[in-house]
Amino acid sequence: MSEEKYHAIVLYDGVCNLCSSTMRFIAKRDTQKYFMFAALQSNVGRDLLTSHGLLADELKTIVLIEQGKVFTQSEAILKISQHLHRAWPLLAALRVIPRPLRDGCYRFIATHRYRWFGQKTTCEFPPENLKARFL
Repeated sequence: MSEEKYHAIVLYDGVCNLCSSTMRFIAKRDTQKYFMFAALQSNVGRDLLTSHGLLADELKTIVLIEQGKVFTQSEAILKISQHLHRAWPLLAALRVIPRPLRDGCYRFIATHRYRWFGQKTTCEFPPENLKARFL
């Protein structure tokens, strides 16, 4: 799968309610349509992860692939926020917090996301209005 033709690709946990909501949140505020999306569990998602040396079964994070580089956890979220509409780029100021602390908070939420927000038994189909932005 060639990723050069896309600005950036967001891989998310397709069975996680929080992650699916986050994907829709990003898409709604991405007025320039900078991001394409794929579930971590999809064939495309797995192929992209493998091509970047990551194992899908071991990931508990959102993944951003941008300009051939891979970003995960809090760094992915902050980089994504830079391309969103309105005040969301201001989140980048959180980079003053050391990454181990940011990622620790991220991992805490990721560890509890299924219990707090629930999960689906299978990946949901992309919403009709976002199908063109799915790989």
